[in-house]
Amino acid sequence: MISSDDLRASVGAGILTERQAALLTALAHSRNGARENLGPGDEPFELFRGFNEIFIMVGLSILAMGWFSVAGVLFGQAVFEQGRILNPQTTIAWISGISAVLLWFLSEYFITRRRMIGPAIMLTILFSATVTFGLSQYFAQVFMLARADYSSLILPGVLSVVAVLIYWLRFKVPFAMAIIALGIFAVALVASASRAGTITSVEDLFVLSGAGNFAWITLAIGLVVFAVAMVFDGSDPHRVTRRSAQGFWLHVVAAPAVVNTVALSFLANEAATSRIWLAVFLGLIALVAVVIDRRSFLMAAIGYSVALSFTIFDGAGIAWLVLVLGLAMVLLGALWERIRAVILRLLPLGRLARFLPPAH
Repeated sequence: MISSDDLRASVGAGILTERQAALLTALAHSRNGARENLGPGDEPFELFRGFNEIFIMVGLSILAMGWFSVAGVLFGQAVFEQGRILNPQTTIAWISGISAVLLWFLSEYFITRRRMIGPAIMLTILFSATVTFGLSQYFAQVFMLARADYSSLILPGVLSVVAVLIYWLRFKVPFAMAIIALGIFAVALVASASRAGTITSVEDLFVLSGAGNFAWITLAIGLVVFAVAMVFDGSDPHRVTRRSAQGFWLHVVAAPAVVNTVALSFLANEAATSRIWLAVFLGLIALVAVVIDRRSFLMAAIGYSVALSFTIFDGAGIAWLVLVLGLAMVLLGALWERIRAVILRLLPLGRLARFLPPAH
């Protein structure tokens, strides 16, 4: 290993210039990233590498607001000065298309060349939102939405998912996988809403006994997203590549879809045994999270369940449930590796063990 003292000595001896030494130091820090100083078995997670990335993210946000504001002003002036009514939806679609191209070029610099994590997430969000908004304006008709006909949003939704998929194939931003999963989820809900009515409450999305097929769609898509996340995790059990980060964001999307749908369905059932089955189910989810070594899956699952429990239901039973869940999370966080090592020794995993992170 070459230390910082070795680099300073190389500069003093004339072997390296100060610029070359600085570039080598920056490259080493970039390669370490979120995995530097991690304990054995800890789950890598990184949103940004330094304050400069936060600075650029704020700049990108302001730049996006300024760009769309200027485009709106120019569009208004064109309508006022020429004295004719332009097609607003087509114009907005063109502005969105130009914006998406500009965001692509910015991504080439900040993601491909600079390999920045925070700006990559910001650019992914801006690109996805811009493409989705532009396509919805181009394809959807106002009179269709006024009649609650959501079928006009299916095609732009599918095209938006395809556009983000192409963006991911080019830049491999892990956060884009979450956007793609959410896009597929939204398209499925829109397709269902066009046939079975509208979503009237959050309960329709997560309680299987609610109106329509929305909760069943949520559960099915959650299981599919979880399966894809496990494919990424299984291809990188030691979590040293970006495939692990892809799986991380997919687990964050899959957990609320799967766990909340089943857990809140138990909570909606007033039978006394439903609470027992809920405890058994949450225990099974905790077991799965420990075996696959994904704290993110368990945290997202319990976090969304707690938030929606207070939103949809009330009563002392919910308060006690939240207290127990919080205590369980603290204990698991403190003893995660010890518990996981014992569980992996007891379970007859066989060849499946090679697709799982090793126990430490």
